[in-house]
Amino acid sequence: MSTTLAPKGLEGIVATTSSICYIDGDAGVLSYRGIDIHELASHSTFEETTYLLWFGKLPTADELASFSAELAAARVLPEKVIELLHTVPADATPMQVLRTAVSLLSIYDADEPSSTHEANVRKAYRLTSQIAMLVATFDRVRKGKAIVEADPTFSHAANFLWMLNGEKPSETATRAFDIALILHADHELNASTFAARVIAATLADIHSAITGAIGALSGPLHGGANEATMRLLYAIEKAGADPVEYVRDMLAAKKKISGFGHRVYHTEDPRATHLRRMSEELGKAAGNTKWFDMSRKIEGYIKSEKKLNANVDFYSASTYTTLGIDIDLFTPIFAVSRISGWAAHVIEQHDDNRLIRPRADYQGPAYPAPYIAIADRP
Repeated sequence: MSTTLAPKGLEGIVATTSSICYIDGDAGVLSYRGIDIHELASHSTFEETTYLLWFGKLPTADELASFSAELAAARVLPEKVIELLHTVPADATPMQVLRTAVSLLSIYDADEPSSTHEANVRKAYRLTSQIAMLVATFDRVRKGKAIVEADPTFSHAANFLWMLNGEKPSETATRAFDIALILHADHELNASTFAARVIAATLADIHSAITGAIGALSGPLHGGANEATMRLLYAIEKAGADPVEYVRDMLAAKKKISGFGHRVYHTEDPRATHLRRMSEELGKAAGNTKWFDMSRKIEGYIKSEKKLNANVDFYSASTYTTLGIDIDLFTPIFAVSRISGWAAHVIEQHDDNRLIRPRADYQGPAYPAPYIAIADRP
């Protein structure tokens, strides 16, 4: 057995083989099943992209219609899960509730005992629809609003906005959110996806793997950068400050500016390209481009002074805010999209499984360390 020492954080280490997602950080390339993210963002839908991730090819028209119908039919939450949403403490965060509710869903899933390929796909349909419903439904419950029933005639993106706001979304809003879902659908072995694969490799069920992925996503070093970005924009507005001067003062005080740089990309994050455009278009459609304008000034300054590019989180902040989405829903919405990629990786892991069991570089006392009787210990 090889015991080659890996760098801290496993940076640059190839941990598995996969046919789902390809990234070239130097060239700024992200692709799903070999298809460039720019192609998918320009021409695809979340449903079609999810089909691609799960089945390895673009669907025919009939396959896409059937797939979309399956997702729509899965827009059902067990009554006991809805009761949970009503009974959690008032200060429970949407991420805490999502993590707990997904775990609870497994109890009510008819396929829970089985982890065959077919059962995993059926559970993936349900989880993809249910996670979106959980986020939208809990937001209404905590605000004392009536729950909006799912509409099977709407697309996945439109149905989420409908259940969240209780109003039929515009075509502009629906398409913008649909693109955002596509852009966040998968990103190779990021922390949450790797966590899901490690859990799945024990042959635990898909609900356990997705619950673990959500737990990983809740950490501020993985999810949350777009929340921090939006709080920065709010702070600048409240202070009535010039965005560049405000950020310059933050940097002088050694404070971090969220939404810039990426562990993988050494050029522009290809997802940021589309989110920048979406932020501007949504702002113009709403008759208010202030969040985009502020973001653009900050981006220009950071790129000039620190040579850092905006990542996917930077412009998703202003995009989601312009869509009327609360800050603490930004990370849960990441899960609304990423469940498609998480499910693809769990299915792939179970289809060709080997327990993931790396080694640690021991740095403790030299072996053999003596055992000292308690009466003789200093």
